[in-house]
Amino acid sequence: TFLTYKRCIHVALIIILYCYRKTRRNTSVWFRHYASLPPVLMFLLAKEVIMSLLKVNVPLSVAPYGIRNFSLITRLVKGIMHIRYVVIGTIVGGGLTLSQHVQSWMDKLPDLSWINMDSTLVAQLKDSFRTVADTVTTQKMLLYKKMEDTGWLPKQVKRDLLEWFEDKKTVLTDTPLLSLITDPAVFEESPSDEAKEAHERGRNDTLQTEMKFQEKIEQLEKENAELRRVLQSQSGKDVKLRKGNESLIDMYSSVLDLLIDYDSSYSTQDHLPRVVVVGDQSSGKTSVLEMIAQARIFPRGSGEMMTRAPVKVTLSDGPYHIAQFRDSQREFDLTSEKELAELRREIELRMLNSVKGGKTVSNEVIGLSVKGPGLPRMVLVDLPGVISTVTTGMAADTKEDILKICKTYLENPNAIILCIQDGSVDAERSNVTELVSSVDPAGKRTILVLTKVDLAEENLANPDMIKKILQGELFPMKALGYFAVVTGKGNSGDSIDVIRNYEESFFAKSQLFQGSILPPSQLTTKNMSLAVSKCFWKMVKESIGQQADSFKAVRFNLETEWKNRFPKLRDIDRDELYARAKTEILDELVQLNATSTAEWETALREKLWETMSSYVFENILISAFVGDKPHAFNTTVDIKLKHWADTQLPRKCVDAGWAVLREQFTRLNVSKKHQPEDGWSSCYKPLKEAVIEKALNSHTWNKRALESLRIIQQNALEDRTVPSKACWKDAILFMEDKIKLRLKELEKHSLHDSKTARWFRWSSPSEDELKIQAIADHLKPLLHNISSRNPFIDSDEMIMIRRNVRNSGFEVGEDEVRETWHQLYRVWFLRKSLLTANECQSMFLHHQKGFDEVGDCSSVVLFWRVQRMLHITANALRQQIVSTEVRYLEKEIKEILNEWSHDSQMKRQYLQGAQVELAEKLKQVRVIQEKIEDFIAMLNNESKRSTHCKGCYCIKFPVKY
Repeated sequence: TFLTYKRCIHVALIIILYCYRKTRRNTSVWFRHYASLPPVLMFLLAKEVIMSLLKVNVPLSVAPYGIRNFSLITRLVKGIMHIRYVVIGTIVGGGLTLSQHVQSWMDKLPDLSWINMDSTLVAQLKDSFRTVADTVTTQKMLLYKKMEDTGWLPKQVKRDLLEWFEDKKTVLTDTPLLSLITDPAVFEESPSDEAKEAHERGRNDTLQTEMKFQEKIEQLEKENAELRRVLQSQSGKDVKLRKGNESLIDMYSSVLDLLIDYDSSYSTQDHLPRVVVVGDQSSGKTSVLEMIAQARIFPRGSGEMMTRAPVKVTLSDGPYHIAQFRDSQREFDLTSEKELAELRREIELRMLNSVKGGKTVSNEVIGLSVKGPGLPRMVLVDLPGVISTVTTGMAADTKEDILKICKTYLENPNAIILCIQDGSVDAERSNVTELVSSVDPAGKRTILVLTKVDLAEENLANPDMIKKILQGELFPMKALGYFAVVTGKGNSGDSIDVIRNYEESFFAKSQLFQGSILPPSQLTTKNMSLAVSKCFWKMVKESIGQQADSFKAVRFNLETEWKNRFPKLRDIDRDELYARAKTEILDELVQLNATSTAEWETALREKLWETMSSYVFENILISAFVGDKPHAFNTTVDIKLKHWADTQLPRKCVDAGWAVLREQFTRLNVSKKHQPEDGWSSCYKPLKEAVIEKALNSHTWNKRALESLRIIQQNALEDRTVPSKACWKDAILFMEDKIKLRLKELEKHSLHDSKTARWFRWSSPSEDELKIQAIADHLKPLLHNISSRNPFIDSDEMIMIRRNVRNSGFEVGEDEVRETWHQLYRVWFLRKSLLTANECQSMFLHHQKGFDEVGDCSSVVLFWRVQRMLHITANALRQQIVSTEVRYLEKEIKEILNEWSHDSQMKRQYLQGAQVELAEKLKQVRVIQEKIEDFIAMLNNESKRSTHCKGCYCIKFPVKY
């Protein structure tokens, strides 16, 4: 029994431990699982446990002998079997708990029920797709049936076509018809006229925009160069600028640039050598230049005029193949296709920018420097091609302009004429040969270059014509030498290397040129460029000394003229004269700040009253007067003053202040006229006036000052209190003074003269004066009763006056009567106001105590308010001018001066005079002469180091006459 009891306790502990292991918490969880069991299981489990405990029978005494109790084993097995109920209950309870946890997790998930689609809608969508598919199939079958019914392209026709193409396949392979059929461009629709016009408009707009940007870039580059030159001139006399490592050909090119500017300014022409490339349009001039420069640097177009201005190309030897404009710092890499395209585009834009005034061509030179390994050193000028007919889109005088430009360069006795002739066209179509023969009939400086000889050999039926051209027997011109070149294969995208190889292979294989037409030294572009370079330097050496002597003589003549005409003046160029004018203008601004306060305020008060006097008398004083009613007068005056201060008074005062500032600035310039002039003041006087005028016109008054001035004036006009007797007397004096000035103005502009004035002038009255006098005589009686009536003439009075004047022998209209009445009434009113001011001299105490009924002194109070407003406004304007406006004006003047300092056109426009032109010309001649002397010294040094022809490929020109 004891063992049974012990085993039951052991089973209970095992169950408790098992539940603890499952929960990993405490035994109370087991009791919760037990409580969650179904009632039947709970009852069975409790019953088994209780029964086990009740069956434990503890004996009171131990038997002295052993007892064989077989029921003990049976009860033990039965107790052990009861454990299954506990295990089953535990499993069931755990499953329920797990299901509850899973359900709680599912509740926390988001609601995804919206994903489920309506089955009805899906079914309708499927039906719609099936209907569309069936409709397409049905229509397709109907279309095929309709095509078969109408007999469109029957099967027999298709079979016949296929058989024919199969038979003719070998025939069409080698004919141009096949390429025509297979070319997609043939079947493309040509663009309409509207599309073409839109495309052309877009292209023109783009060109105009690029031209504007190009002009701005050129202007900035010129300003940069001018600023660099100014900084160098202001760096001090002791500072020596290090000379750049300039080559001989670069120095010669800079001399030509100076001469170009000098020629354009004074209509002269230099005689320095240069290679002038001239020829008919599309004869291959540009291609020859590109072969010499070894780069595709010029814009090209099929049948269009691309060269619209002379292009000066300076070729020189260098390690890198680059190009650079003379007025730009950018270097274009000629080995890069992208930069080559940019260079061509910029050259085209510069040409378009140079053409102005509706012209097609321009004489403005575009300077370009090209450096590269193996390039011949020389200067070439590419001219526009000579044309025979002016086509649509050109100016009417284009042909004459081209001939004029060509003659300008060809008439230089030291210019080498590189005449380009197209060998693939008939000799009779040449226009340039007659031009060249007219300027160089002996042919001592002309070199004929025959281009496109490959096409000439292929197309010409008579090879003797090329032979006659190269021997000088066909054209009516003579030449120093003749060359035959090939500068292209017909494809603008070919590189220079490809063209050079093609040229060499052509002359090596040509049957025409392998004979005795020309020696090998006069074939290919390379030989031609070397020969032209040698001829160029030969002429440079022969003529540079003469040109230096010529400019030395010009300089001597100009200096002698200066000494005789302006012996007491130092020659000053425009830049230095501009700097002097700039300094003087800024000095005058400093003197403007030194003006005293009293001068400023006096001038401001006078200008302010001049601006507002008419409004005070006409719109306020006279219009507010209605009989002897001071209260009505004061009310009207207050309303009108308030409206005046709110609307136009501040702006009028600001304009008056700005006018005073202008007058004071002008007064300083006028005071300078009485000072002794140094001989140059009259030259830059227009510049000073233009700068000051532009600064004053562009200057705007500070808006904040305008608002503050409005508040000050409103407060001053609203105060009707006269603080002291002295202020009262000042107001009366101010009133009398201004009324007398107004009376003088009215009498000066009177419609009729008095008898005394006519007597002094010894003149008799005219018919109009007699008429006005008659009207005035009949209107004067109306003025006696004016204090108790309206100051305007009514209709009855008008009729009466016109009748009385008619009875006097004059026929007058209503306008004449009203105008005469207007004059008479104002004179009468002002005289009456003078009497009122005199009567109010001793009325200050009455006004101070408010006895306005005793005497009508309201007009005195009005003038006091206006006078006080004038003083306050003048003080405020003076402070604004001295502290702010003068400083802003000085800033604007400095900006204008700095802007115009880089504009040579402005300097030429405003800095004029005989001494200015002579000094400017003398300066340019000095610079040119010094540059030529430096070039001669460098040329002599190079000649001493090595002979020019040493190591050169010397070519002898066979002269053919």
